[in-house]
Amino acid sequence: MAPSVDGRIVVDGWPVLRELTSEYERTAAPLDADAWIIGRISMEPYAGRARIPAARGKPSVPRGDFIVRADAPSYAIAIDPAGKLQWEAGSIDEEHVVAVLTEQVTDRYLAFLRAQGVSYLFGGKKRIDLATVLRKPRSRFGIRRLLLEGGGKSNGSFLTADLIDELRLHLVPVADGGMATPLFDAVEGPGPSRRLRLLRVERRPGNLLWVRYRVARTA
Repeated sequence: MAPSVDGRIVVDGWPVLRELTSEYERTAAPLDADAWIIGRISMEPYAGRARIPAARGKPSVPRGDFIVRADAPSYAIAIDPAGKLQWEAGSIDEEHVVAVLTEQVTDRYLAFLRAQGVSYLFGGKKRIDLATVLRKPRSRFGIRRLLLEGGGKSNGSFLTADLIDELRLHLVPVADGGMATPLFDAVEGPGPSRRLRLLRVERRPGNLLWVRYRVARTA
């Protein structure tokens, strides 16, 4: 993630920082991740605005995982509990798209995903169970290293569930000053408060600070 010094992650209105994108990609490449995962709102610009066809009285679609491709070089995973993303295709560049849904989504939406070539996994009946979400990509697609890249709700949910191993930040030299869009937007009141162990800190071009932490867990 690339937060401001006050922990905000929506860049609208920030001064242009040309170095940020190149530095972000440079430090992500050595991770050699199998997939990246983000929430519905963060995924909307990538998904597009395809029209979801009206239901035509077809038989109900079973609530089982649907795998289009299990041999992609990489995967783009979207947490979309209610089934709202309007996918235009089943891939983002060469990365195969996988939607994580609840069983409350409509048959119409499942039929739409199948037609668009989007794989989907069920993560719970009414709410997403993140432990299930992480087990399934490993067993279905062989995904072992997953990059969590926002937004704040998704980051906060993974933090609360204690499912984050390492935190890598590009601290942007901007003071946002707003009240919305924190790096972790978990719960009202006191949060889960995970202790972090500093692994590395570097000054990078553009006055960025690249910081690595590991989540400290007691034995």
